[in-house]
Amino acid sequence: MEPVIIVLIILVVLVFIALIKTIQVIPQASAAIVERFGRYTRTLNAGLNIVVPFIDTIRNRIDLREQVVPFPPQPVITQDNLVVNIDTVIYYQVTDARAATYEVASYIQAIEQLTVTTLRNIIGGMDLERTLTSREEINAALRGVLDEATGKWGIRVNRVELKAIEPPTSIQDSMEKQMRADRDKRAAILTAEGTRQAAILTAEGEKQSQILRAEGEAKAAALRAEGEAQAVRTVFEAIHAGDPDQKLLSYQYLQMLPKIAEGDANKLWIVPSEIGDALKGLSGAMGNFGNLGGGSNGGGTIPAQERREKPNID
Repeated sequence: MEPVIIVLIILVVLVFIALIKTIQVIPQASAAIVERFGRYTRTLNAGLNIVVPFIDTIRNRIDLREQVVPFPPQPVITQDNLVVNIDTVIYYQVTDARAATYEVASYIQAIEQLTVTTLRNIIGGMDLERTLTSREEINAALRGVLDEATGKWGIRVNRVELKAIEPPTSIQDSMEKQMRADRDKRAAILTAEGTRQAAILTAEGEKQSQILRAEGEAKAAALRAEGEAQAVRTVFEAIHAGDPDQKLLSYQYLQMLPKIAEGDANKLWIVPSEIGDALKGLSGAMGNFGNLGGGSNGGGTIPAQERREKPNID
């Protein structure tokens, strides 16, 4: 009985192993290559698949999702014989699992080498300045070459990006100095433009201010002149309305003389020639005033005619 039990156990184990090998579960976005006696039979897609155990074997499981592969920096010589290091990043996707398995030994290595050689061909026809400013052009050229070459491998290159372009250290120093000089030049130009604009605005403001000040002074002078003219007309009309005589004018003239002499700065007082006429007129007026006063109060000098006509009391 014991040999029979051992045989049954062996059979159960073999059946279990056969079931495991028969049922193949492929994850989503994946594919598996099935070979029968070393020859390609079919491709297993995502889901539950049945294969013949011990006859069919799984050769390769391939991820069908988009992959990102960064390549290390590669030295490339430009047209002007300068060595630059370029980092590239490839975005690719397997579209045919069979071709990716049988058409190329290692599609990752093949894509890397193809990228390096294509990049050297493209950069070799450009100078350094164009290389630094033509990333889109380089990306498009790389993608076109890679897409054409990898199509038969069952690979689709979606994007090619240049992650970094590093020129030599000496060139970097020269570029930094040039950029610094350009920035200083632009700053100096902007400063000069600002100073010029400020000077123009200041001059325009001063001009406008002087114009407004002159207009104001002209209007003020006109108003003062008009006021003085009106005052003169009023005084003149008042004088003519009062009908003054020479005596009153002489008296007013003498009253104005102290005002003319006012002020600490008046060290020298010039007596006008008209003062004699004014004094004569004033003395005559004062003499008449005295005669009038003597007749009324009984004082003063009695006229000769009155003295002669006064009767002798004795």
